[in-house]
Amino acid sequence: MVKQTAGRDALYDFAPKFAELNDDVLFGEVWSREDKLSLKLRSVVTISTLIGKGIVDSSLKYHLESARKNGVTRSEMAEILTHIAFYAGWPNAWAAFRMAKEVYADDQEQEEHGGFFGQGEPNTAYAQYFIGNSYLKPLTDPKETVFIANVTFEPGCRNNWHIHHADKGGGQLLICVDGEGWYQEEGREARSLKPGDVVTIPDNVKHWHGAKKDSWFSHLAVECPGENCKNEWCEPVSDEQYSQL
Repeated sequence: MVKQTAGRDALYDFAPKFAELNDDVLFGEVWSREDKLSLKLRSVVTISTLIGKGIVDSSLKYHLESARKNGVTRSEMAEILTHIAFYAGWPNAWAAFRMAKEVYADDQEQEEHGGFFGQGEPNTAYAQYFIGNSYLKPLTDPKETVFIANVTFEPGCRNNWHIHHADKGGGQLLICVDGEGWYQEEGREARSLKPGDVVTIPDNVKHWHGAKKDSWFSHLAVECPGENCKNEWCEPVSDEQYSQL
């Protein structure tokens, strides 16, 4: 549970019930329902509501700081506030931007993605098999051992349907390390992915994987040893298919 003591610290002597509801219910039970809504999305909803109501005081700054801790990047925050401006008013957005600049002041000028292993270089060699931009960072030499690479997808990016063929063995492992994404095998529902998830892809199974529409996504791709291994690239995942996820 999210631990909060602000209510008790400021108001327990005056309004103990309010302090209890603030600390234990709102910031405890409600914010901790991560199986229903992630902390990141709860932060986005909260700052959007505060700005929409014209509340641009210290409480907004607190929630901007929480949003950063909960995974809202600087570029995402800039886009969120720009979008809010058209609905909540330009002056409210200006006030929120001033606070957000302070909260994100020590971020790097250029955001990096890819998690612990880094983003790598544009995946130009396989760009024809992807919708959107992807990045590749090889971690091992395939001439010496099993090939492992960190693959990063920008929001909305996904690879085409494809098959890892093999006469024996083969297939691929995906180890998710950053952001949120999708994996889907033909004839099955798509599986939502987050850091720590592992996907075992059998040989000769048609599938695709990529980022969610509102999140960067990175996974380690591990090529499993086998006999006569080769990849077959198939049709793209259409916008219609993807938008239904």
